[in-house]
Amino acid sequence: MSPAAPPARRGPLLLGVRHHGPGSARAVRAALDAARPAAVLVEGPPEGDALLPLAADPGMRPPVALLSHAADDPGRAVFWPLAAFSPEWAALRWAQEQQPPVPVRFIDLPAAHTLAAAEAAEAGEPAGGAPRPDPLGALAAAAGYRDAERWWEDTVELRGGPGDTTDPLAAFEALGDAMEALRGAHPVDASGTIGGRPRDLVREAHMRQRIRAARREFGDGCAVVCGAWHVPALRAATTAAADKRLLAGLPRTRVETAWVPWTHRRLARTGGYGAGVAAPGWYAHLAAAPDRPVERWMARAAALLREEDLPVSPAHVIEAVRLADTLAGVRGRPAPGLAETLDAVRAVMCDGSDVPLALVEDRLVVGDVLGRVPDGAPAVPLQRDLARQQRSLRLKAEPQERELELDLRGPTDAARSLLLHRLGLLGIGWGRPAASRPGTGTFRETWRLRWEPELAVRVAEAGIWGTTVQAAAGAKAAADAAAARELAEVTALAERCLLAGLSEALPQVLRALADLAALDTDAARLAQALPALARALRYGDVRGTGAPALRAVARGLAERICVALPPACASGLDAEAAAAMRGHVEAVHRAVGLLDDEELQERWAAVLAALGARDGVPGAIRGRAVRLLLDEGRLPAPEAARLMALALSPAAAPADAAGWIDGFAGAGAGGGTLLVHDERLFGLVDSWLAAVPAAAFTDVLPLLRRTFGAYEPGVRRTLGELARRGPDARRTAAGAGAPEGFAAELDEARAATAADLARLLLAAADRPTPQAHTSDEPPHKGGDGPDPNRQGAGRELTGGRHG
Repeated sequence: MSPAAPPARRGPLLLGVRHHGPGSARAVRAALDAARPAAVLVEGPPEGDALLPLAADPGMRPPVALLSHAADDPGRAVFWPLAAFSPEWAALRWAQEQQPPVPVRFIDLPAAHTLAAAEAAEAGEPAGGAPRPDPLGALAAAAGYRDAERWWEDTVELRGGPGDTTDPLAAFEALGDAMEALRGAHPVDASGTIGGRPRDLVREAHMRQRIRAARREFGDGCAVVCGAWHVPALRAATTAAADKRLLAGLPRTRVETAWVPWTHRRLARTGGYGAGVAAPGWYAHLAAAPDRPVERWMARAAALLREEDLPVSPAHVIEAVRLADTLAGVRGRPAPGLAETLDAVRAVMCDGSDVPLALVEDRLVVGDVLGRVPDGAPAVPLQRDLARQQRSLRLKAEPQERELELDLRGPTDAARSLLLHRLGLLGIGWGRPAASRPGTGTFRETWRLRWEPELAVRVAEAGIWGTTVQAAAGAKAAADAAAARELAEVTALAERCLLAGLSEALPQVLRALADLAALDTDAARLAQALPALARALRYGDVRGTGAPALRAVARGLAERICVALPPACASGLDAEAAAAMRGHVEAVHRAVGLLDDEELQERWAAVLAALGARDGVPGAIRGRAVRLLLDEGRLPAPEAARLMALALSPAAAPADAAGWIDGFAGAGAGGGTLLVHDERLFGLVDSWLAAVPAAAFTDVLPLLRRTFGAYEPGVRRTLGELARRGPDARRTAAGAGAPEGFAAELDEARAATAADLARLLLAAADRPTPQAHTSDEPPHKGGDGPDPNRQGAGRELTGGRHG
């Protein structure tokens, strides 16, 4: 028996919807099944018409979005997100599933006008007047609801399920009449304009033009799926000439359009590219559940909590469903909604705690579902190259954040590192470097990966630099170097080029670096620039991408610092500037150690000696210079004590002396342990502190509290005990001789035996190892000897990974 023919009607069937909601999607499908239209018209950019067949591809999985961007400026882009529960997606999939398929078209204002209007707004075009009221809020208030979301859920989302026999078109007629009353009571939205005309009026004029064209092609048997607010305007009797005048002279720009993956988490955001759907995971569940949605939801929540080792049983599920039904009845709702469901989960499965409930809200109410686009979908060449590398390197783009640890000695992980560094240079922040585990060495990298939908825009933007990731990153690095005005910018760029394996871009970067370095005479800026170069050389060597030219530039920069730094430190710096310069001295010291140049290290030691003995240098810098020399074994302990005595003499200003102590014995310098074990240095500090005048003590107290308060509790406790004993008791203890079992003087012959045993245990340099190097630390030149970058007294006993 053939189905009854749909009733005759005049004009298109207008299906006003809320853009994302399973109830609306079900109602649209039911209305289309009942009306059997000859064509389906959907609110969306007409530039997407050519891409509509891809929606039927088995490789397409929502959530997805239509992305349109300006061809000459990919950063200017607009998205039209579609989820599995979007009425627009339901309409176009219904059309494609029919036999034969029903034609489907997009009818909204073209993106060419939308993006041109956005550009004009950025250029200063006035935005217009007040926006229209929230139509759902107005309807909810009229129905006696204070919450528009709850009203919509009760009226639409929780109705129309399996077995519903109501007229599927009646709800759309009623919603259209309600919107017509609202539009009559409120002015037209003037918050946005296009070409100086209200945005809504322009969009609706274009929709009417497209509907007229479809009626000429298919007759009156067309169905229009659009936002409910627009239904009264599409019903209105207007002339084609009036709409044509409204659309005349609109700005336009050339655009490109593609499908891109989207995520539920991005749908839940109300700012940026988000669509503002509060509970996309819940809506997706309602759309997919064939029956008993609450029972199925409770089962999913229980499974999630069990995965987190929470004791949730089938009895909990049964009780939670009963409680949700009871709450819905008490609250006068047609069925349990999200609020009742979550309340039941909290009470029954989470023992009233919001902590496990937050997990349910994050994983199930919102979710991390990532859509998929077919491989053959249109994309810029750079996107295709990126997708190829993601497949070959087994790096899956996922919406949830995950940690990726790389061992750069392996070819696959090394290639992954290069890809992530290159994407970072292009501004495509898929991965963020993170701190590796302690002791993992320079052969390890840790990244935090998270794919966000707007990264598709970043890829499109980066497409102007090249057709492959490597070529684009190299071109972008060269352009950034040419545009840089600060020396530190270029040195950081050189480091990133080495980490990204962009040896072809290094010559341009080094030329810019040499030009800026030759003109820059500021010691602070030179000091800021050197560490990045030193790291680039050290870790570039680890990756096999060393650059001899970069080493020459780094050495030349270090030599200029050795000349410029002492005068800069003695130029009357205030406390803030002195603290900053002290940081530069420390950074240069580490960088010189990384450069592995003995002659340069000797010259730098002479600079530190000059800084430590120069009267005009602030105390914080002098103290730090003395400590660095002492740790390196380049300054005898008696000489360090002499310099401390001079710095803490009564002739020194208390604030300067306190700064010296902070530089020498601050927590960053490891000074607490040194004071514990060197009675002479501790006595000098203690005596100075006791002699500080009362008037000056209040001024130096904050700095001293910062210095000593940062020590570990055990160190502070020991120092306090030493101070409590007083100088006389300390001198008595020091003169009592060595502890029992120890000689008064060091027996070097016996110590040498212990040192040999320590070298055996620590796999030191003079003991070659036949097996392959297996530690996470890179092998140093000359064997497995001590790391030349390790600082501190006793460095001659360090070696291997345990040194």
